[in-house]
Amino acid sequence: MARHGASEWSDASLGVDLGGTKIALGVVDPTGRLLDQLRLPTQASRPASAVIADVVATIRSRWSNALPADRPLGIGVAGQIASDGTVLFGPNLNWHQVPLRAELERSLDRPVSVLNDVRAATYGEWKHGAGQHSEDLVCLFVGTGVGGGIVADGRLRHGATGTAGELGHLSVARDGRQCRCPNRGCLEAYAGGWAIADRAREAVSADPTRGRRLRELAGSLEAITSETVEVAFRAGDPLARDLVRETTAYLADGLVSIANALNPSTIVLGGGVVSGYPSLIGTLQAEVRRRALPAAVEGLRVVPAALGGESGLIGAASFARAAQGS
Repeated sequence: MARHGASEWSDASLGVDLGGTKIALGVVDPTGRLLDQLRLPTQASRPASAVIADVVATIRSRWSNALPADRPLGIGVAGQIASDGTVLFGPNLNWHQVPLRAELERSLDRPVSVLNDVRAATYGEWKHGAGQHSEDLVCLFVGTGVGGGIVADGRLRHGATGTAGELGHLSVARDGRQCRCPNRGCLEAYAGGWAIADRAREAVSADPTRGRRLRELAGSLEAITSETVEVAFRAGDPLARDLVRETTAYLADGLVSIANALNPSTIVLGGGVVSGYPSLIGTLQAEVRRRALPAAVEGLRVVPAALGGESGLIGAASFARAAQGS
């Protein structure tokens, strides 16, 4: 992406999307346009201080001269975030009680906002993507895990302890599959990428003949992933089609509960699992309309996310701008 001059950046803000495998950084203008961006590997096995040092060094070397010091930084992190910007727990990073906002403000001498990565993506889709003009919306991102974000009455909801929007942990099966949280039967335990892979491996073990195609594509039983299922599905494999059909049913269970409980005008769906199956959104919208309370789905739109992989970066930068009042 072409670099822009300082005159174009006077009202821009910085955004960072910090995940377990990559760090996406960029400069975002008030319309949500990315003026410049780059990506780095996270190398999450390192201490938190080393990862933070990479973020700081990159921002200093690439943007400090072009971006005024009063322009804010927003950073979305996969994890639970306290109101003071401390990362209470970041499972993909193995972070515990990391004072991220304090460290970044001290090192960069500019205002910093820290929020959960999916809440950041929700904010991006709300302000600049598929959720524009909705005062009540829900975003559900289905990738390796299942995360969510809620906008109600025109406000992004954080909850009493900063965990509002953990929609992947809605229960869809009593005493069901063990989730990676303490609970059983969570939506994520059936529809998240890791769960699809687990279910596929179990199905192949139970019926090796029927699962031959999945095993061949992956190379071994242990190597089967949700991406293996997607490839087999596109090739017409019957077992993969059954797995996708079941996954769709579980997602529909979750969306019906979301529609009934929160009554959004828009549900935005994103993430790798969603983008891998083009017909999924239409099927889910039909199921939600059929099964939810009629009043809850009157005028409800179920739409794909519009910002792709940049939704978290754009959302974090836009959230920081709004938090500063600019």
